[in-house]
Amino acid sequence: MKIVGYETFLVAPRWQFLRIDTDEGISGWGEPIVEGRAEAVQGAVTALMEYLVGTDPLRIEDHWQTLAKGGFYRGGPVLSSALAGIDQALWDIKGRYHETPVHELLGGPVRERIRIYTWVHGRDTAALVDDAQAKVAKGFSAIKLNLAEALPPIPSAAQIRAMVGRVAALRDALGDEIDIALDFHGRFSMAATRQILPLLEPLLPMFVEEPVLPEFARDLRRITESTSIPIAIGERLYSRWDFRDVLPAGIAVAQPDISHAGGISEVRRIAAMAEAYDVAVAPHCPLGPITLAASLQIDLAIPNFLIQEQSLGIEYGGGSALLDYLVDPQVFNFVDGHIERLAGPGLGIEVNEDAVCAAAAEGHTWRSPVLRHSDGSFAEW
Repeated sequence: MKIVGYETFLVAPRWQFLRIDTDEGISGWGEPIVEGRAEAVQGAVTALMEYLVGTDPLRIEDHWQTLAKGGFYRGGPVLSSALAGIDQALWDIKGRYHETPVHELLGGPVRERIRIYTWVHGRDTAALVDDAQAKVAKGFSAIKLNLAEALPPIPSAAQIRAMVGRVAALRDALGDEIDIALDFHGRFSMAATRQILPLLEPLLPMFVEEPVLPEFARDLRRITESTSIPIAIGERLYSRWDFRDVLPAGIAVAQPDISHAGGISEVRRIAAMAEAYDVAVAPHCPLGPITLAASLQIDLAIPNFLIQEQSLGIEYGGGSALLDYLVDPQVFNFVDGHIERLAGPGLGIEVNEDAVCAAAAEGHTWRSPVLRHSDGSFAEW
């Protein structure tokens, strides 16, 4: 079997899909994307596919090593994300070739269903609580929210009390049976993080995500040793070597993104490294159905899985777009906050190519929002 061609598709709301074709009529799908920089990843995919066309798609590890290291300059979000989408598509081909789900090729399932969480939003605390209660009523047992918009290096007392108050209102409304995760999104300084974490401790968050920017990841021990709240990080780390620097720092949750951190092959290795540090894995996934399907395959195969993010409920997730690109959206049905084990071959989904082509005809030019502080200076999104 040989790879004979490929095609990329820029599709709303902010995603990119990749289809790799073989001479035996088996095609595989991947999702190579950096949100807001889709065109850059598209170019990287084109460059990497020059090597792959004409090769055997089943030699995934050899291809991964060559594509990751053979260009001399390596790593970073663009190249790692291009490789990630290609890797997903190759695993999809291999699973379809052997007529089995990818998780069976990774050693078989260690669980029968995957716990997921959803996002909650609200312009004020009352609206936030209403949204959270509505999501819980739909069956979710875990929610996540961004704790703050643009923040100064040292937030005011009023800002800190308002943030803590929102979480307290959620805890009061939802009780202790619902897990609440908090995303700091790299918007907090080291000082602000250490200031607010003690105030959040009595509310028992499931974890605090990305408490500081990845540039300061080597300083995470100062945070993990200052709080009892589990600390999560990883959506902007792109390889096992990036995670090597944070795993010994006392984090509780690693969050590699299967469309950024080298695909299924690399995330499987990151999960194994994390296990050696007693760190759970909660894959980052505010993306499309292919990324989610690939993440679920990993979730089914790793022993240290915690919970899975998914884009239904994210405000910039395009409503039902996650399901619109599937032939059978029922594959992602959840019951009691869980998705049942995917049984289909490859990634376990069937992509609706007509819907993808129609969306790609429109394309998108989504860009990350640019936030400003009250004085007009740049603020972290």
